[in-house]
Amino acid sequence: MMGTSSNFGNMLSMAGAALFLPFLPMLPTQVLLNNILYDLSETVLPLDNVDEAESAMPQHWDITLLRNFMLMLGPVSSLFDIATFYLLLAVLKADEALFQTGWFIESLATQVLVIFIIRTRGNPFRSHPNPALWIAAITVLILAVIIPFSPLASYFGFVALPWYYFFAVGLLVLMYLALAQLVKTLFYRSSLARNAQFYSSSKIIMIDRD
Repeated sequence: MMGTSSNFGNMLSMAGAALFLPFLPMLPTQVLLNNILYDLSETVLPLDNVDEAESAMPQHWDITLLRNFMLMLGPVSSLFDIATFYLLLAVLKADEALFQTGWFIESLATQVLVIFIIRTRGNPFRSHPNPALWIAAITVLILAVIIPFSPLASYFGFVALPWYYFFAVGLLVLMYLALAQLVKTLFYRSSLARNAQFYSSSKIIMIDRD
């Protein structure tokens, strides 16, 4: 769910940005670095705690559920990417390097932190993740912020960002996580309602056959 929704949202954002930007929204090396850091933050997922409801009975892949979740949450990610684009272009008057650096950090932050929303079907404040997941997420985010200010910046085409950008992006990320939680809750409620209706209809059909 996390992988498909994040990737779908990023593809929408990349395709949309490419329509009006005179440069690439993110360089190939930056995309690869983004993916590497994101993957590193998720390597500790096997250590994570699981809600009791998820382990009460065997689980199975539901491709339809995955597809629908991707179609609902992916555009939410793109919505906040667009807000970041506006911030970079209209407020910061960003050139190519500044735009790519800014989106790199926002994109990585939303991908790394949304796992704390998606990992549980309920309230993320009541479902406590393994401390290793927090440590990995915070470490990766710190690295993402430090790299544009380090000697490695020139290798990836990054430039230093103004301090107030991080404050603005922090607010956008918090808003994104809150909306992602709302969309997730509505999604599961809708899925439960559809399943209840399906099983109710199936029971009526079985009674008619009898």
